[in-house]
Amino acid sequence: MEGLEGCGKSTQIPLLKNWIETHGIAVIATREPGGTPLAERIRELVLHASAERIPPECELLLMFAARAAHLANRIRPELARGAWVLCDRFTDATYAYQGAGRGIAEAHIRALEVLVHSDLKPDLTLLIDVPVAVGLERARARRGGAAHDRFETEEAKFFERVREGFLKRARAEPGRIKVIDGNQAIDSVAVSIQQHVGSLLSSD
Repeated sequence: MEGLEGCGKSTQIPLLKNWIETHGIAVIATREPGGTPLAERIRELVLHASAERIPPECELLLMFAARAAHLANRIRPELARGAWVLCDRFTDATYAYQGAGRGIAEAHIRALEVLVHSDLKPDLTLLIDVPVAVGLERARARRGGAAHDRFETEEAKFFERVREGFLKRARAEPGRIKVIDGNQAIDSVAVSIQQHVGSLLSSD
């Protein structure tokens, strides 16, 4: 599941997990960066502001370092036992944030993607899309008006680039990436998501 800050992922992921479980399917929910103790430590480095600037290339490498640990130590073992994996962000987010947002060439991101998980791609990616102003307002309201991490301190134009990066990938891969209108009521968003996930249930 992908989207900007405040798009509603954190609300929808538990709802979707519960819905999948009602169909008798083993499913776990996890997140990126993070998902394992090692990857969560890397997450702290990426998200928390410090006196020393994190260059875009360093940020990119940290994201893939966390992803490599996450894949090896959690995602692949869960898939091997037959469970579904529901992930809050994955490599599409890297193309959007570090690519479109930070300006890193897609070729560099693709090279790391090939190195870390050339054999593995999400069966379905749900992109909850909201206008930048809406997402940032929701995120900051959730945090009591203050920015929570390094990304939330970015200016709106950064998130405009990120949003367009997500939508560009959705246009390029409409079979895998489904865009959900995040301006709908929570229940309506959940129904839209379930309709798309239902296609995987019928083919499982």
